[in-house]
Amino acid sequence: MSDAGRLTEVGGAFLRLGLVSFGGPVAHIGYFRREFVERRHWLDDAEFADTVALCQLLPGPASSQVAFALGMRRAGLAGALTASIAFMLPSAVLMILFAYGIALVGDPSAAGWLHGLKVAAVAVVAVALWGMAASLCPDWKRRIMAAAAASVVLLLQGPWAQVGVILLWAFIGTTIRFRVARSEAQAAAGDVGGRGRAAAALAVFGILLIALPVLSAFTGSKSVALFDSFYRSGALVFGGGHVVLPLLRSELVPRGLVGDSAFLAGYGAVQAMPGPLFTFAGYLGTVAVGGTHAWAGGIMALLAIFLPGWLLVAGAYPFWHRLRPRRWFQGAVRGASAAVVGILFAALCSPLIPEAIHKLADVLAAAVAVVLLVRFKVPQWLLVVLLAAAGQWILR
Repeated sequence: MSDAGRLTEVGGAFLRLGLVSFGGPVAHIGYFRREFVERRHWLDDAEFADTVALCQLLPGPASSQVAFALGMRRAGLAGALTASIAFMLPSAVLMILFAYGIALVGDPSAAGWLHGLKVAAVAVVAVALWGMAASLCPDWKRRIMAAAAASVVLLLQGPWAQVGVILLWAFIGTTIRFRVARSEAQAAAGDVGGRGRAAAALAVFGILLIALPVLSAFTGSKSVALFDSFYRSGALVFGGGHVVLPLLRSELVPRGLVGDSAFLAGYGAVQAMPGPLFTFAGYLGTVAVGGTHAWAGGIMALLAIFLPGWLLVAGAYPFWHRLRPRRWFQGAVRGASAAVVGILFAALCSPLIPEAIHKLADVLAAAVAVVLLVRFKVPQWLLVVLLAAAGQWILR
């Protein structure tokens, strides 16, 4: 197959998945396996599992990074970019359009449907937190680390508290001997070439992480400040879309770039979208910029929040087989993962629950939503629609 044919194949496959992949990162990975291991035979189960393991250990949106890695395996760097953009495109377009709808409505704080979206966000984050805590904090060492991380974040507030906790807990993790399952300690299945290009990608990642805050402070530019906020959020968040919520809120809401009601309305709406939750950035960038060309702010935010993940996967893939078996690396990842659970719990405590739960009916609605998600496996998009309707007609 020609290079153009491979790119067309990659773009078509991931665009279709971007239209139908509801259910969050875990569900997305299931869709990918069925499509590329069972149906198209691009790689085998062992190679797929190893690719997923790498992307889950890196900060950023895991399913989008898996899409990037699969596209890179199939059609090089052009295939990686094609896969990522195609996968996020449907959700990104819908979220930017939703931002324009919010602008037309004006202040949505009194809208009943918005209240329903806030309750839905509480239920979705609570279920995500429970699942992440079970998998990322299976022992008391990590549970204590998660509780300590939540306490620090709730006391100090601000994005740097969250980033600092992740980095410090990763360092602490290198000094602790965790119980490691044999499957976690196995070496990766193979090597991927292009180490020079990989090193360049990692260098660009680090340079931007350091230079953007300096450039933002020096220029005072709103555009640079927004790009910096979204880039840092994408670069330093382990655990995916739900965990990026507290970082983005701390970056945008206190500075008046996005109102709290509009922020939570978008967060509720993105639960009903297919594709990656990080397309929430497209909504926030559009709301923050506003005006005739607000869509440009959405595109800039999307580029900024996905760029770190692209650079990290491109940079880490060739070295993955060497790092994965090392005990210090595994300890750092487990420490950072425990911090992620604590940060998500802190986000549930503030702002989600205070913003959404005001009366007994809200408590009951959130509890029913959790049962529907966990016991009856109701799709998230359907739950969001039901609670938006309930907020408009029942919970007011």
